[in-house]
Amino acid sequence: MNGAILIIEDEAILAKNMRTYLERNDYEVECAGSAEEGLGRLDSFAPDAVVLDFNLPGMDGLQALERIRAHSPATQVIMVTGHANVEMAVDAMKAGALDFLTKPVALSKLGMLLERATSESRKDSALAYYRRRDGEGADLSTLQGDSPGMRRLHALLRQLLQAEASLQDTEAPAVLLRGETGTGKELVARALHFNGPRRDKPFVELNCAALPAQLLESELFGHERGAFTDARERKLGLVETAEGGTLFLDEIGDMEQPLQAKLLKLLEERTVRRLGSVREQRVNVRIVAATHRPLDQLVREGRFRADLYFRLRVVQLELPPLRERGADVLLLARSFVAHHAARYGRATPAFSADAEHALMRHAWPGNVRELRNLLEQAVLLCHGQTLGVDDLGLREEPRSAMAAAAANTDLVSARTLPAMERDALVQALERSGWNVSRAARDLGISRDTLRYRIDKHGLATAMPTDFRETR
Repeated sequence: MNGAILIIEDEAILAKNMRTYLERNDYEVECAGSAEEGLGRLDSFAPDAVVLDFNLPGMDGLQALERIRAHSPATQVIMVTGHANVEMAVDAMKAGALDFLTKPVALSKLGMLLERATSESRKDSALAYYRRRDGEGADLSTLQGDSPGMRRLHALLRQLLQAEASLQDTEAPAVLLRGETGTGKELVARALHFNGPRRDKPFVELNCAALPAQLLESELFGHERGAFTDARERKLGLVETAEGGTLFLDEIGDMEQPLQAKLLKLLEERTVRRLGSVREQRVNVRIVAATHRPLDQLVREGRFRADLYFRLRVVQLELPPLRERGADVLLLARSFVAHHAARYGRATPAFSADAEHALMRHAWPGNVRELRNLLEQAVLLCHGQTLGVDDLGLREEPRSAMAAAAANTDLVSARTLPAMERDALVQALERSGWNVSRAARDLGISRDTLRYRIDKHGLATAMPTDFRETR
């Protein structure tokens, strides 16, 4: 079926002709002889589009159009009249009509307009669905925890949201989220967006560590056709895509310095210029950046621009690691178990005393993400109504030793991080027999990203000859 169409037309012969034509073209059709009757069918029939006569007995078509758009914004409306004039068309378009037809109605043109209308309706419905889905779980209450660090975070978030509600212009301050990997920085960014005044606008995210510098620049700022070799058509950048909403830049500490300069210009001037273009475009975008790196140290070492750092940290929020959140571990664990059990259609299992003890002893180097994923596996593989230590699969290593190890990791100088990354790449490649696809899967990155990092660290010369020739 191509879609559901409601015809609101008081001329019975015209309504019948349109209905017959549309049903032959695989549309589901209902007819109403007045605006009042048609409005009464919006809930029960839920049309994808409405064909609406302008001149109706009782309520006129323009009033009905306004009611339809208010009731169901995703439903497209095509106006029909025997007395067309420019003023009518302008009024209809202002009220939200997709298009305007004059009598006698050309059925082939009506068919083309309805094909467009149903397509627009589905796109609007899909967009509304994804906005609802992205907004779910973004309430501040989902940032669970009663530890001092989480109470402090909640208080700062509420204070920031209250300040934004009173903002007299559109230039919301940048926010910098700092915390270890897996602490929930993206969740905080979503909470800021979906609980603030920009909630009805796009939330767009980009991981700055996932792409090479040139691709990252194109993704962020877009490009014109011919801007570089593979630029076969104009592309809108994520900055423009996020117009009116929030752009979340994860792992901002991995951004190359030339791109840092462009981001600074965006923050200061609120303008963007696509690659290959000479025209600056004004944008209204709120920037939320996140990193697990010590940006202040990177600034001292000349690896991150000081002016960008201070521009980003107008508001700075620290997310505590899970190992410092005490009883929050069990609070989160019970919540995750209930969530995963519901997803898999199972009764929610309880933790044994030993399992709770093991959860509290573990240092959680992967933080909340590690806890959530571990408990999904435990729920999936559990055979009883109790989760024990064996179900969790946690090593019985003293928390103090593991916490010390995690702390030592945090103290490693940022200067050694490239070497650490190189070692991780070499180990993954050796484990896979220098198979790029397998190594990329092992590392959780794409083949292109792995190849970029292989070139970045000069590993191509260390590879077997046959691999170098075929890569």
